[in-house]
Amino acid sequence: MNAAPADQIRLLEVQALDARIAQLDHKRRTLPEHAEIERLSSDVTQLRDLLVAAQTEESDTAREQTKAEQDVDQVRKRAVRDQERLDSGAVSSPKDLENLQRELTSLAKRQSDLEDVVLEVMERRESLQERVQELSQRLDSVQGKAGEAETRRDEALREIDSEGMSVTKEREIMAGAVPADLLKLYDKLRAQSGGVGAARLYQKRCEGCRLELNITELNEVRAAAADAVVRCENCRRILVRTPESGL
Repeated sequence: MNAAPADQIRLLEVQALDARIAQLDHKRRTLPEHAEIERLSSDVTQLRDLLVAAQTEESDTAREQTKAEQDVDQVRKRAVRDQERLDSGAVSSPKDLENLQRELTSLAKRQSDLEDVVLEVMERRESLQERVQELSQRLDSVQGKAGEAETRRDEALREIDSEGMSVTKEREIMAGAVPADLLKLYDKLRAQSGGVGAARLYQKRCEGCRLELNITELNEVRAAAADAVVRCENCRRILVRTPESGL
């Protein structure tokens, strides 16, 4: 294949633009905010689960407290009724009086035990309420950090996309000036060779594979016509000659 030296030099400019596009794609994929957002999202999910569990437990404890307080109230009311009967003198039988006094003693013990239960439940509920508040604050904090990271990510992506569109447009213009057959070969080699289809021969070294040409290869390149499209014997990329090639 033959192509004017100027077209071959222009191919290096296309390659440089393709390399920049690849760099931008890599930058887009590897923004540190991606990993940060993923980590914070995981933290948010975990904190939400913990918060729901704590809220559920606090709600259950609230119902337990209500039930315990109702039990205390029932015992208290029964004790009041018994005391009123005792004070009224309506009970005259010694046996009935003894039974009534025994029941009042039992109710007093029962009320004391139930009040202890209420206090224990209240303490647990207070601790759970503090836990819910703590988790809510932590969740708000992590969600805020996640929002900030998303804002930074979106701004970085906008900048990358803006530059990407500019470079892509420039690449289209530059590639349009390269002969179709040369560009087709370049694109094929670029797909096969890790994104690099053309490389400069600089100081007897291929900048594609970074290997220095031996004397036989150099002689072949020296002997090739100026418009001949030569290839590196090592990596098979298009080898573009320049005044700095060392020939």
